[in-house]
Amino acid sequence: MERTRKKIALLVETSHGSGREILRGIARYARQSGDWQLFHGAGGLNDAFPDWMVNWDGDAVIARVQNQETLSNLEKLDIPVVDVLGVCENRFPLVHVDDCAIATLVANHFRSRDFRHFAFYGIAGENWSERRATSFRESCADAVSFHLHETPRKSGGRGTTAFRELQEWVRGLPRPVGMMVASDQRGLELLEACLSEGISVPEEIAVIGVDNDTPLCEIADPPLSSVRGGHFNVGLQAAHLVDLLLGGEKPPRSTILIPPNGIIERESSQIHAIDDPVIATSVRFIREHLADSITNDSIARAVGLSRTLLQKRFREATGQSIREFILARRVERAISLIETTDITLADVAWRCGFKHQEYLGQVIKKATGETPGMLRKAAQG
Repeated sequence: MERTRKKIALLVETSHGSGREILRGIARYARQSGDWQLFHGAGGLNDAFPDWMVNWDGDAVIARVQNQETLSNLEKLDIPVVDVLGVCENRFPLVHVDDCAIATLVANHFRSRDFRHFAFYGIAGENWSERRATSFRESCADAVSFHLHETPRKSGGRGTTAFRELQEWVRGLPRPVGMMVASDQRGLELLEACLSEGISVPEEIAVIGVDNDTPLCEIADPPLSSVRGGHFNVGLQAAHLVDLLLGGEKPPRSTILIPPNGIIERESSQIHAIDDPVIATSVRFIREHLADSITNDSIARAVGLSRTLLQKRFREATGQSIREFILARRVERAISLIETTDITLADVAWRCGFKHQEYLGQVIKKATGETPGMLRKAAQG
């Protein structure tokens, strides 16, 4: 006898990377279960409640409950609902990323990189952003300074009063500073403000966002580091909870919190804090000229120091010789290009300042234990 399929509606937006990851987790569970039929209309987080759901005859709903209209309509359905957003106070069980753990992860990352000044850029009035800000501050309790700036959700972007206030805020921050941004979307705004003010990222402000929304992170300038918040597992656990509720189990009394899955580090935070402004400028020069033939003399000329004094201060600030530092940055960039693009290995070598592809292969193998081809194959898998 054929099993009756469970009809599950998904009110989860596709306009944000976090929403898409939640959907991936739900889809994985549905495939494993084998008796789910999913109903979903692609859209944004603030879209109106869909007409097709007003009198929908289904079994359960997984939703990002963003507003009172959605909340009221879901309550009228009188079927199990699992919330995966947590913005509205409601009677539905909630599965959510652990905002406190996310913030602590970022703080510990910056502390391990010797930062003593910290900052948070968030969204005013959003409980998840405020939780991240509070936990980030608490995790930086022994910092030399902590700085907070929030703007409304609909801040408007470049040319608005909110953006000008953001520019003024970043202009007045101490350097170097470790910056956590509430989400990747706000990360792009922050990086744009830094660029407009001539502030070097990551040398002066190192930045880490949240959600690892890959397209957004990779179009950022420089590419944005970000926390993998665990939204895939939010979807997986929410789907599992739906099955338990349909089986007659009582909803959990407290929120199910999903821990983060680490930080995907890109160029916006790939640095240790450097207090010496001249050496910070040297590091920026190196990053911008990795494809060129960089020498100690060319760097010394760029920053206005003698070669001997530059070498001394560079080692004091970074713990490495200039040559060791340049090689490490070239290897980092090469690995990133190998794992995230399809350009040829010869082109990777050229873009990273290696004279030929064979030498690139030797350096990568020594640094990672794997060949460039092995790294690319693993990334594609």
